Amino acid sequence: MSNDPDQHASLGAMYSDYFLDYASYVILERAVPHLYDGLKPVQRRILHSTNELDDGRYNKVANIVGNTMKYHPHGDQSIGAAMVGLGQKDLLIDCQGNWGNTLTGDNAAAPRYIEARLTKFAIEVAFNPKTTVWLPSYDGRNNEPQTLPVKFPLLLAQGVEGIAVGLACKILPHNFNELITAAIAHLRNEPFELLPDFPTAGIMDASEYRDGIRGGKVRVRARIGIEKKGILRITEIPFGSTTGGLMDSIVTAADKNKIKIQKIEDNTAANADILVYLPSGADPENTRDALYAFTDCELSISPNSAVIVDGKPVFLGVSEILRRTTDRTKELLKMELEIRLSELGEKWHFSSLEKIFIENRIYRDIEEAETWEAVLKAIDDGLEPFKKILKREVTQEDLVRLTEIRIKRISKFNAFKADEEIRAIENEIEQTEKNLRNLTRYAVRWYEQLGKKYGKDRQRLTDASRFERVDRTQVVAATETLYIDTKNGFAGTSLKKEEALEKCSMLDDIIVFSADGTMKVTKVADKFFVGPRPLRVAVFRKEEDIFYSMIYRDGRNGNIMAKRFTVGGITRDKEYDLTKGTKGSKVLYFKWHTSNEESSAQMLMIHMKSGLGLRNLVRPLHFAEFGIKGRGSQGNIVTKHSVEKILFAPKDYTP
Repeated sequence: MSNDPDQHASLGAMYSDYFLDYASYVILERAVPHLYDGLKPVQRRILHSTNELDDGRYNKVANIVGNTMKYHPHGDQSIGAAMVGLGQKDLLIDCQGNWGNTLTGDNAAAPRYIEARLTKFAIEVAFNPKTTVWLPSYDGRNNEPQTLPVKFPLLLAQGVEGIAVGLACKILPHNFNELITAAIAHLRNEPFELLPDFPTAGIMDASEYRDGIRGGKVRVRARIGIEKKGILRITEIPFGSTTGGLMDSIVTAADKNKIKIQKIEDNTAANADILVYLPSGADPENTRDALYAFTDCELSISPNSAVIVDGKPVFLGVSEILRRTTDRTKELLKMELEIRLSELGEKWHFSSLEKIFIENRIYRDIEEAETWEAVLKAIDDGLEPFKKILKREVTQEDLVRLTEIRIKRISKFNAFKADEEIRAIENEIEQTEKNLRNLTRYAVRWYEQLGKKYGKDRQRLTDASRFERVDRTQVVAATETLYIDTKNGFAGTSLKKEEALEKCSMLDDIIVFSADGTMKVTKVADKFFVGPRPLRVAVFRKEEDIFYSMIYRDGRNGNIMAKRFTVGGITRDKEYDLTKGTKGSKVLYFKWHTSNEESSAQMLMIHMKSGLGLRNLVRPLHFAEFGIKGRGSQGNIVTKHSVEKILFAPKDYTP
C-alpha cells in the first residue's frame, strides 16, 4: 500500500478525512472568534485592511472590501456584509452614509455608496505593529496579523454569532462600562458578575444565564406601555428581532384569534415606536400579557460561548473569557512598556553619544583620516574616555550614525537643551520602569482611562429584572365557540349549526364525561368525537374547583354506588374510569358544582323497582353523607337493588 497521505483505502476513509478537514476549516477560519481579539478571520482582516488604508479620512467601503480581498480568499459580498455588521455594532467602525437599521431590519446601501474609517477607540486598543504576530496571507504576497493585539474584552462588548460544522457559537453583547469595571475587579482579585446588555434595550430576565455557557438562557421582552385606555405603545424591542418581524408576529397571533387588536401602526424612526390599537372593551393589561405569551414581544435566547484557544474550539463562560482577555491585556501592556523602555534606552544612548561627540569636538579628529575605517577609529578613540558613563557598548552602527550628523546641527548645538532632553528621557525611563514594577496598577489605570474617554455615552440600555412566564391559557382571547352534536356524538368549534356550549380559545383543553362512567381530557379542535349522549362536555380549567356528584350501577346487575370527587391532575387524551371498571357499568346520576356547599346540599330520592318484595321502594340519599375524594375512588354502596329512577327531594322534605 502507498504511503501517500492523499491515498485512501476506501471512499469512506476519504470522506471522513475530507469532512474533518472542511469542518476544521469552517470552525477555525470562518465561524468562531478567537479568544484574544474576539474576532472572526473576516472581521480581523477587515479591520487590518481599514487600518492599512487609514489616513484620517473616510474611505469608500468598496475600496476597503477590495483591499481586504488581498487577505480574505472569499467574495466581496461576504466581506461587505461582515463590514456592515461590524459598523452596526457602533464600536470599531466610524460609519458615514446609510448603514441600514438594526431596529427595522433595513439593509445598508451598496458598498460604493457608504464610507468608513476606524474609530479613535479602535486605533487606541486594537493596533500596534510592534506587538503583533504576523503571518503570510493565503497567497504569500502580504502579511496579516495572527490576532490583533486588542487591549479590551472586545468579544464580550460586541457579542458574536456563528454556525460552523457540528458547532455553533453565540456570545451575547455586554455593557462597555460594566466590562471595564469587571476587568478592574479581576485585576484586584475582587468578585464580579456579568450580564448581557442589548443595543435594542428592552427588559431581560437573566436568572438562568449560567455565565453564557451551553444550557443557559436569557428571556428578553419588549417594553410595552399603556398609552391610554385603548392603545399600547412598544418603545423597545427584544434583541434579535426587528420592528417588522415583531409586527408580523402580532398580526399572525391576531389572525389565529390568540389576541384581539383593532390595528397596528409603525412610527419607528431613530427609536422603536409601535402603536397597538385595542378593540372596545379589551383589557390593556391582559392584552400586554398576551403579547408576551403569543408574539415576539418575548423571546428566549440560548447563549453558547465557544471561542478559539490555541488553535482549537473551547467552551468558556463569559467570566472566564473576561479573566483571560484581561490577563492578555496586561501581557500586551507589559510588552509595550518593555518595547518602550528599550526604545528609550536607545534614545538616551545616542543622545548621550551625540552630546559627547559635539561638546568634545571629536568630529575634528576625523579631519586627518584618509579612509572610512580610519574615520570610525578616530571617533571610537575620541569616545574612549567617556564610555564608562554609557549604559552599553558603542557599536559600529553608533559610529556610523555619528558621522551622519549634519554640520548645521553641530553649529547650533545647545548643551543646556541637550541636557534637558536627556533628563526628560531619564524621567520617562524611570516612569516606565515604575509602571513595569507595578504592572497591575498600571493596567487598572489603563482601563480607568478607557472608561473616562469612551464610556461616557455607553450606559446600560437593558433593564435586568426577574419576571414570571405568562400562562398562555390565562391570557389567550376566547374568540371561538364550542358546539356539541349530541345526536352523532361530536363536539368542536366548526359545528356552528349545532348547540353552542361556551366560549373557548384554540389553546383550551376540553373535558368529556361519558355515560359509561369514563372521563377524558382532549385538545379543542374543529371537530372531535365525544361519544353518544355525553354527560358533560366543557372547557377544562385546572384552576377551577369543581365538585362532582355521581351515582352509578356497577356492571349490568351490580350494586348502586354513590361518590363525590374532584378531577385533579390528568394526562391529555388518556381515558380514566370513574367506576369500578366493570363491564356494563352505567351512570344513573351526574351533577357538578363550583363549591362544596352546593354539592353537599343535594338531597335525592332513590326509587327502587317494584316487585322486589320491598316494603319501602323509596330511599332518601343526602350527598353530605359522602366525603369528597379523588376521581379514582369507587364510592359507597347505596343499595343492592335495581333502581327505577332518581329524583330531587321536595324542598320541604325532612327525613
